[in-house]
Amino acid sequence: MKIWSHSFQDNARIPAKHAFCLMDAKAHVALSENCNPHLAWSDLPAGTQSLALICHDYDVPSKGDDVNQEGKSIPANLPRVDFYHWLLVDLPPTLSSVAEGEFSSQVTPRGKPGPGTLHQARHGINDYTPWFAADKDMSGDYYGYDGPCPPWNDTILHHYVFTLYALDVKKLPIGDPFTGAGLMPVINAHTLAKASITGIYTLNPVLDKTL
Repeated sequence: MKIWSHSFQDNARIPAKHAFCLMDAKAHVALSENCNPHLAWSDLPAGTQSLALICHDYDVPSKGDDVNQEGKSIPANLPRVDFYHWLLVDLPPTLSSVAEGEFSSQVTPRGKPGPGTLHQARHGINDYTPWFAADKDMSGDYYGYDGPCPPWNDTILHHYVFTLYALDVKKLPIGDPFTGAGLMPVINAHTLAKASITGIYTLNPVLDKTL
């Protein structure tokens, strides 16, 4: 299997228009266009009955005590955890790409609707759902794609892995709503093959100069 993007190169910077947030000189961050990137693929294995597309960031701080706090920084040696940005399942195997902005073209306070979406596929709820749970203006179920917004005071670059899975079932045996933690064991049990492309993003101006 192969996967590629016209929106960014593998192991290179993700453009800000594909992020939830971008850098702001006064407030550190501001909302961005939140436009899902273009992705395309080929060489699916024989027997593929459906596809799943997952985006996760594996560099998220395991503790939020210092996140986005003035006068503090998040140390590089802090243990990191996964944060799921996009959970898309039951895509037909006849599909060979998703267009830029096809599934998301703006930040939607309280989240986009789901689980049903284009191509008779389903979206899971991404990890902005628990992140915004206590925010009276933003709380809700965040279905579909919501892009990068790493802490502006983090001392490491964040990596966003877009993985396409070729599956041996037409419809994944998981009920709605589902999260990344619940979904991945089900996907792994039905995977014939997979392919990934990784983008890099930061809201730390010092790190941004290294990209």
